[in-house]
Amino acid sequence: MASVLHVATTGSDDADGSAERPFRTINRAAALAQAGDTVVVHAGEYREWVKPRHGGLSDTRRITYRAADGERVVIKGSERVTGWESEGGGVWTAVVPNSLFGDFNPFAVEIGGDWIVYRTDERKHLGDVYLDGLSFYEVGSRDAVAAARTRTEVVDDWTAVPVPVANVAQTGYVWYAEVGVAATTIWANFQDADPNASLVEINVRRSVFYPEDHHLDYITVRGFELCQAASPWTPPTADQPGLIGPNWAKGWVIEDNDIHDAKCSAISIGKEASTGHNYAATRGDKPGYQYQLESVFIARQLGWDKEHIGSHVIRRNTIHDCGQNGIVGHLGCVFSTIEDNHIYNIATKYEFYGYEIGGIKLHAAIDVVIRHNHIHDCTLGTWLDWQTQGTRISRNVYHHNSRDLFVEVSHGPYLADHNLFGSKASFESFSQGGAFVNNLFAGTVRLEAVPDRATPYHRPHSTQVAGYAVIWGGDDRWIGNLFLGGDVAQAYGHGGDGKAEPHHGLVGYDGFPASFAEYLERVEAKGPGDHNKFLDVQQPVYARGNVFAAGARPYAGERDPVVLDGGRVAVVADGDAVYLETDLPAGFAECRVGLLTGRDLPRVRFADADFEEPDGSPAVLDRDLTGEIKTEGTPYAAGPVAALTAGPARTRVW
Repeated sequence: MASVLHVATTGSDDADGSAERPFRTINRAAALAQAGDTVVVHAGEYREWVKPRHGGLSDTRRITYRAADGERVVIKGSERVTGWESEGGGVWTAVVPNSLFGDFNPFAVEIGGDWIVYRTDERKHLGDVYLDGLSFYEVGSRDAVAAARTRTEVVDDWTAVPVPVANVAQTGYVWYAEVGVAATTIWANFQDADPNASLVEINVRRSVFYPEDHHLDYITVRGFELCQAASPWTPPTADQPGLIGPNWAKGWVIEDNDIHDAKCSAISIGKEASTGHNYAATRGDKPGYQYQLESVFIARQLGWDKEHIGSHVIRRNTIHDCGQNGIVGHLGCVFSTIEDNHIYNIATKYEFYGYEIGGIKLHAAIDVVIRHNHIHDCTLGTWLDWQTQGTRISRNVYHHNSRDLFVEVSHGPYLADHNLFGSKASFESFSQGGAFVNNLFAGTVRLEAVPDRATPYHRPHSTQVAGYAVIWGGDDRWIGNLFLGGDVAQAYGHGGDGKAEPHHGLVGYDGFPASFAEYLERVEAKGPGDHNKFLDVQQPVYARGNVFAAGARPYAGERDPVVLDGGRVAVVADGDAVYLETDLPAGFAECRVGLLTGRDLPRVRFADADFEEPDGSPAVLDRDLTGEIKTEGTPYAAGPVAALTAGPARTRVW
């Protein structure tokens, strides 16, 4: 029979966990909870790393951890530090005994691993200092602590464009630490604050809610505030622990939480160490690309399949102020749903940099649904890398990111529909096999082939590898989208007319064949042979029913594009609401597109697969960004809002 175990700050771990005699720690309840049980945590602050000991047995016999109704429960990876001594000029020092950290001292651990990039010899560490919840910046010396000053902007490493920092006042708050045998000494610049009269914390735990064992399935975590963890750098070729995550399992539900201040990654639905752990950085004998390729095959040998891994649900969370990722995952993210989350201020401290950063950063996002999320003020909104297949990016609102969506070295099929890409750099494709239906691209589109990295593709709706191939680009479908023009240099810090340069619209496809028949003609024209006659032949692009305004230009092979002079769009946040403000020319009404399904989209070439729902039925694209249901036989406006009209309009989109 299922039990309900209670936890309260007034409880005792010697109690029985009843409502009348609750436990004191969540870990005490976690040691006892079995399939079907619920752990109810009552109001207060809990400083512990919750490590579940058992998992559920099915979706209906799961273990649920939840905050008590109407009560605020905070679980922290930090400890409070008191007894600061002033050195003058806003600089204070504290000596922390290493016994506080146990066998993991984040102030002694460098942020490092595959694909991290350091511009200088100065390294950053997993430690952090918080003043009334505000995280500090690490500097490299005691002198730098005293010399700290605020900065209003930094240069984004991706685009070389100056961007405002997430919190201007925060940049003047800095720390430096020296780790000794028995103690760690921390110097921090608190500006005008008195740390002994304020709440000052340091992170001491790697995670906040994360099991140590694999395959603890069917766990729900609901309604908590989870914060201040020293989570490490999480590339796809390493163990990927986060502030919270399942650690290589199936069927977790993470919902209705406020998750913030992970040093690197907040929610991890990623791989584990036995499939590879930073070998490129530590061994230096092969590129990280090769080790990542090997990890896919190792994972298959260890049981990476739908029966054992993935199928997680991450919904209605607020995820913010993390150094690397809001949500990260390689391999372990398969068959998952990520919906209705608010993700912001990810990697916008610019304290460290590398090639694995984003509000959502997934590798092998097989049959993953990313739906109706609000993602803004991130270095990169969503980055889908390798094996993006059966993936659906639908009805999301992106704005004020350095870049909105990046899909890299994937073969598809993947589908992006009814999204608002509102940033100056809207989309980058280093892939093929995509379909883009009824989206708004307010910024640039960049296309690039990747002929030097072959990546896997899979049997439909499976982790079983069907083959691997390089990326020639193309094999893309564009129907019913709205593109706006603008200044390329504002988005990327440079312009240019090369094929790999960003453009407004689809002009980057000029020269690609406009049909599969034309593609085959080009292949045959190269004469007899096998693989060599396919080399350097661009794949077809299928484009129709798109609108190009304010200087955006169509692909030369598109049938009857609507090209308009003028036009304006803006994404405006007003409190918790987000509005799409448009002023479109009268000719906008000339382009209307009916309801589409996966049957209207040509199948992709390499994976030889259709655009389908996870159950194998044709994909249905019947809901617009605002939630309006489209019906068969009715023509709708281009872009993500079915009722969008010419002239000025203001539409709530979140």
